[in-house]
Amino acid sequence: MKKIINHSCLLVLISLTIVQCKQADNSKEIVGPSIQHYCEQKLTDVIVYDIFSPPVASRIYAYSNLAFYEAIRFTDTSNHSIIAKLKGFKEIPAPASNQLYNYDLTAIVAFMKVAKTLVFSKDSIQVAKDKIMSQYKNIDEAVFQRSVAFGDTVGAIILQRASNDNYKLTRGMPRYSVFKEKGKWLQTPPDYADAVEPYWNKIQPLLMDTASQFTPPPPPPYDLTNSSVYYKELKEVYDVSKQLTKEQDTIAHYWDDNALVSEHKGHLTYSNKKTTPVGHWMGITAILSGTKAEDKMMTARAYALSASAIFDAFISCWDEKYRSKTIRPISVIRETMESEWNALLQTPPFPEYTSGHSVISAAAATVLTNEFGQDHAFHDTTELQYLGMERSFSSIEAASNEACISRLYGGIHFRSAIEKGKEQGKKIGYLYNNIFEK
Repeated sequence: MKKIINHSCLLVLISLTIVQCKQADNSKEIVGPSIQHYCEQKLTDVIVYDIFSPPVASRIYAYSNLAFYEAIRFTDTSNHSIIAKLKGFKEIPAPASNQLYNYDLTAIVAFMKVAKTLVFSKDSIQVAKDKIMSQYKNIDEAVFQRSVAFGDTVGAIILQRASNDNYKLTRGMPRYSVFKEKGKWLQTPPDYADAVEPYWNKIQPLLMDTASQFTPPPPPPYDLTNSSVYYKELKEVYDVSKQLTKEQDTIAHYWDDNALVSEHKGHLTYSNKKTTPVGHWMGITAILSGTKAEDKMMTARAYALSASAIFDAFISCWDEKYRSKTIRPISVIRETMESEWNALLQTPPFPEYTSGHSVISAAAATVLTNEFGQDHAFHDTTELQYLGMERSFSSIEAASNEACISRLYGGIHFRSAIEKGKEQGKKIGYLYNNIFEK
């Protein structure tokens, strides 16, 4: 009996120790750039849960990260405003020069205020905010209140711009009509869903003058004669699908980043949520930034500029998509080559030209290469929690190039959409690099 009691006591002690260790881990202070990585991951979790389309996700990331940067930049007076060079923002008033602030706290408040306003699952953002703000409960009360108030001010100024960027206007526009025209986009299987964000070119860009500033050349004209550029590109998509290598299959799935993929089995439909292309590049930004406390300004700048460039890239890309209205490979191949053909990846519901992955990846990579260097090798673990996959890259551009070509392997884009999309995205990235020199 004595041994049993001793063992029971031992088990209780072990259990208490485990609980105490977990509590200690959970209460570990988040500092430096890890503060922004925390905010970013919590926002990504909500964006995945809420199933925002990639263009809408880009808007949420851009405004939230601009809020974080504009709040934390006051840590050092040598840091310049980003929104001062963007369009449509009011100037942020400087904090009182004779008062103390905790600018980490200010940045959290600004980020979370904007994020909470722009997502559906507001309670989840509030929980994340409460958790990280609890680590500041012991600082001076006056400093705490002053810092929170200033964060609210920054967030309000960012949100004022967001309220005037035509997003609300596009929510009330008529349903996009699709008519069967030769070479023009039609809804695609398996869901035959309505077109995603057909009026996104009406959203006010952050740095571009207009949505059409970087209009690419027109796509190859629809022509099914064997000698035409169009047919050769169509045949390439078909042939690649028939002889796909294991590596190509891996690349296609790794960069899929389709916010919602549905699987149909008989009368049942299963849905799988994943991160968006924007979320993937925000994850890469976190990896590139590292976790050193002294790098928090570099981290905030990298997030703000890459997210802003991606936001403009979606506006530019969507402007072209609904101008050229190019039909997807699956529609043409099923009609002219093989009636039951399926692409490796599920085709997203919007026109083909240009490739959104190519435009936004090239824009992000161009900005991030400017921030971190030409040959910055890294190991990407962004997709571990969604796909159980990870990959290594010799440079940021190498990752971008792989993201671009993945759309050919996936069977959802022609080569012209990829190559011209890449050029389109680079021009947007260079615009940001020229305005925001290091």
